[in-house]
Amino acid sequence: MKKKNFFEKFFFFVEKTGNALPHPATLFALFAFSALLVSAIVSYFELSAINPITKEPVFVFNLLSREGIHHILENMVVNFTDFAPLGIVLVAMLGIGIAEHSGLITAAIRLLVLSSPKKILTFVLVFAGILSNIASDVGYVLLIPLGGIIFISINRHPIIGISAVFAGVSGGFSANLILGTIDPLLAGLSTEAAHILDKTYDVNPTGNYYFMVVSTFIISIVGTLVTEKIVAPRFSEYKVEGKTDENFSKLSKIEKKGLINASLVILFFLSLILICLIPENGFFRNLETNKILTSPIIKGVVSILFIIASISGIVYGVTVKKYKNDKDIVNGMNVSIKSLASYVVLVFFASQFVAYFSDSNLGKIIAINGAEFLKSLNLNAIPLMIIFILLSASLNMLMGSASAKWALMAPIFIPMFMILGYSPELTQVVYRIGDSITNIISPMMSFFALIIAYIQKYDKKAGIGTIIATMLPYSICFFISWSILLIIWITFDLPLGPGAGLEYIIKN
Repeated sequence: MKKKNFFEKFFFFVEKTGNALPHPATLFALFAFSALLVSAIVSYFELSAINPITKEPVFVFNLLSREGIHHILENMVVNFTDFAPLGIVLVAMLGIGIAEHSGLITAAIRLLVLSSPKKILTFVLVFAGILSNIASDVGYVLLIPLGGIIFISINRHPIIGISAVFAGVSGGFSANLILGTIDPLLAGLSTEAAHILDKTYDVNPTGNYYFMVVSTFIISIVGTLVTEKIVAPRFSEYKVEGKTDENFSKLSKIEKKGLINASLVILFFLSLILICLIPENGFFRNLETNKILTSPIIKGVVSILFIIASISGIVYGVTVKKYKNDKDIVNGMNVSIKSLASYVVLVFFASQFVAYFSDSNLGKIIAINGAEFLKSLNLNAIPLMIIFILLSASLNMLMGSASAKWALMAPIFIPMFMILGYSPELTQVVYRIGDSITNIISPMMSFFALIIAYIQKYDKKAGIGTIIATMLPYSICFFISWSILLIIWITFDLPLGPGAGLEYIIKN
């Protein structure tokens, strides 16, 4: 029997410890109850923090008080139905369910596997995961499960494929070759924070673009190496139950015809979108600003996914004679939704916990006080920014929303770093690094429950410990590689984006 090395023993311990915890749904229920209890205890001692935006004190809201109990009873349903990932996943999976049930996705994957060199497949998956962030949350609901299916097709364990894509989608959230919705969102918050000190300073959405482009390739390479050298050896050979010939056989003539027809449908919709976006007053541009990044195509990407996946799936199904009537199509949607039953249960408890933690103001107070502590350290650029990465990464374990955390942190750190001579763009990019590296191990990440559901499809015993043990190497290596890249950037004083340097000169 092969002797386990230190890392294998460590990750085995993390997995065993994590899996010894209660069922994820039970765990989130316990977290929710703990938030209620802590809110009552902390409010008794009247602990508070000063909101950096309003300058008003922030007190803990006792959720076990009379007012708090009323709030819980009145908002329990709303907490669940308004939990962002729930609607996104359900709508997307309705469309994907049609495409998957028709055989379109399986045929496309077989074509991809048969035509792509296996040696670079892991890199392609990580890289595609990073690029998927331009399309909001499509990477979570489409690419990650496909990673598992693709790896099954090449006789490898599906959790390895899921991990590789998850690392790209979530761990590489702040990297990309194209601007996404998060860029103008964070830039707007950074501009408001910069105005506290300098009313004329504006942070452009392209302020981190150069750094993000380089990061895309760095994270893709590192993610590939971690997958193959650290994650893959932990998984034994995976045996597929039932018939698997379709995963490896060449496409039949009718399947090829179906793919061609479905591709034409997709090409038609993409062409229509471009025609309505490229002109300055294009039909799909934002009605008020004519901007593409704030257009309904970007904001409504899940709706676009549903429409394209549904119609292309129907066209493929009709071509290969899988869909003969409307009942067959609806059945495909039913099968897809049934597979999400465990996810819906998990989301109910997860949504309550997230809501209680937010409504009690516990997350805000922890974030503000942690930020104030870092402000008092008075360090030079490189150690200060590395510590800031660690702080952002730690807060990401408590608050899942990147924009919500930045709304709290930017008014503190951007003016402070501007006084020290560092540009808002540098502060923002450092925050984004920290926010990304712990996404893949944070239970507060909105889609964490969905990742558990994906992995449990192939490993019934898997739990939170499995995910953390599997993804922790990515977090560590992403932190090291991104920190090295940041040190190089600071050392050589490279611009972070068009017109965005590292320094800020205080105006008299």
